[in-house]
Amino acid sequence: MIVPMSVASEPRDTARRRRVAGWLGATCLALAAASDPAAGYDGGRLWRVSRAGVPDSYVLGTIHVADDRVSAIARPVADALAKSRSLAMEIVPGPVSGEDLDGLESLDDGARLESLIGPLAYGRVRVALLTRGLRSEAIERLKPWAAWLRIGGPPSDASDARSLDENLLLAARERRMVVWSLEAAEEQAAAFDTIPVDTQVALLLRALGHADRSYPAGESAIDAWLRADLRALARWPTAPGVGDPAMDIHYARLIKHVIHDRTTLLHHRLFMPLRKGRVFIAVGASHLHGDEGLLAMIARDGYRITRVW
Repeated sequence: MIVPMSVASEPRDTARRRRVAGWLGATCLALAAASDPAAGYDGGRLWRVSRAGVPDSYVLGTIHVADDRVSAIARPVADALAKSRSLAMEIVPGPVSGEDLDGLESLDDGARLESLIGPLAYGRVRVALLTRGLRSEAIERLKPWAAWLRIGGPPSDASDARSLDENLLLAARERRMVVWSLEAAEEQAAAFDTIPVDTQVALLLRALGHADRSYPAGESAIDAWLRADLRALARWPTAPGVGDPAMDIHYARLIKHVIHDRTTLLHHRLFMPLRKGRVFIAVGASHLHGDEGLLAMIARDGYRITRVW
């Protein structure tokens, strides 16, 4: 049973600061539709990380969506948080200026999105993003991956709903825990930049072809998370792109650069903190499944991984 946990009132982050979390959310849901499942760690949301002589730490697989169905802090999560001294998140919202974020999403040296995708596709992208509140001059300079995430992700949420990550952050601050980021916004943007441009364009055009649909991949991912089904989160066969052989190579590249490579970085950043223990780790559930997931990496370091919830 999921139960809410009281958190201190705190002003909402600005829309531009939350765009970083938006990268995570849109990618998490898109990858829930594209990945092939691997063996190991097929189910669960919360795990205890233990080793003799070291206080326990915990790993929680989150879903970066501001939806009340998945954002409440369940009692096992609250209990684990209470036993921890620090909260490690993929990215902690911080003082990133709008200009910095715009620079991470914008093409360099005067390049324009239209020259990469053609005038017809650009016209459709422009209409789609204007309706989402972007300025025309910003759309012109968007990198293909940034346009893809905006079109392929869930609609903008103007409500006061918080994501689970945000609720965890507020709860940790109420407890005066140390809160730290496992990666910087620049590192996350760099992971998207390493995706070959032809794949960025293919993903954008694919999302554009489904822009008039509801968001089935998001609903499927939410349902899988509620069932604690990591295997389903790693592959949802009814989502756009699955079964299209022409997209296979592009999804494989996306998974490598945005999931597997970043999981390796997250593991590296956690190596020393886990040796001290009492770390509560909250990362997207897409980073946890299978033999290349974070749980398997931590287990190979000599820790015992036990499912809690």
